[in-house]
Amino acid sequence: MAGPVNRLPDREPPARSDRRASRRLAVQKTPKRKPPLSAAEIQARVLYRDGLILVIDKPAGLAVHAGPSKAPNLEECFDDLRYGLPRPPALAHRLDADTSGVLVLGRHPKALSKLGRLFSGRDTEKTYWAVVQGISPAEEGTFDWPLLKLNTKSGWSVKVSDKVQTAITRYRVLGRGPDMTWLELKPETGRTHQIRVHCAHAGCPVIGDRLYGKAEPGRQLHLQSHAIVLPLSKSKPAIRVEAPPPEHMLAALRACGYQG
Repeated sequence: MAGPVNRLPDREPPARSDRRASRRLAVQKTPKRKPPLSAAEIQARVLYRDGLILVIDKPAGLAVHAGPSKAPNLEECFDDLRYGLPRPPALAHRLDADTSGVLVLGRHPKALSKLGRLFSGRDTEKTYWAVVQGISPAEEGTFDWPLLKLNTKSGWSVKVSDKVQTAITRYRVLGRGPDMTWLELKPETGRTHQIRVHCAHAGCPVIGDRLYGKAEPGRQLHLQSHAIVLPLSKSKPAIRVEAPPPEHMLAALRACGYQG
């Protein structure tokens, strides 16, 4: 015996349901925003690639991930860095929007887990280059002032304080110019804005630092994530990746004796 026949309703669904369906369809059809860098531009910034990781040369002035402002960000370019894998790579750590240079991405969850252990255990060695205003305190030394992150109505910032987290940055002078110094900096801790605040507190803020130094219209932050060492395998030598100095820092670096 045949079962009951399912008939379509004699009347249309309520108009509100139509509006909801239309809204859902509109969302589905909304095109993705064009990435801030083309496929050729982001791929030209790849410094190192293997089955686990990618290391790219991040441009200055571009946030690494989406923020409250919803401004263009580097993650929007990662789909062009799959190189045959089913998913795009993801950030293994972060850099400030205004900082350029070496940035590590994990190509799949297993790689990201391994990188997470390396970064949290301080098994990586990071080297930064900065050109700072004025003269550094000594040819080499250590900044070890603890830092406190402050949240205010106008935003957040970091200051030196004895109330919270230890922060250690080792530095070495690589060259000097007219009222400026070229520094190599190796942070042993990974606090927010650590290098920028340490340099400013030492009396030599990073050139172009609008938050902790002197704002100069049109001048970008002279801080670069220059190199990183990653001991990814116990049976193989550590991977060292270095980025070339960014264009906006070259004039100041050459004034301090850089020959590149």
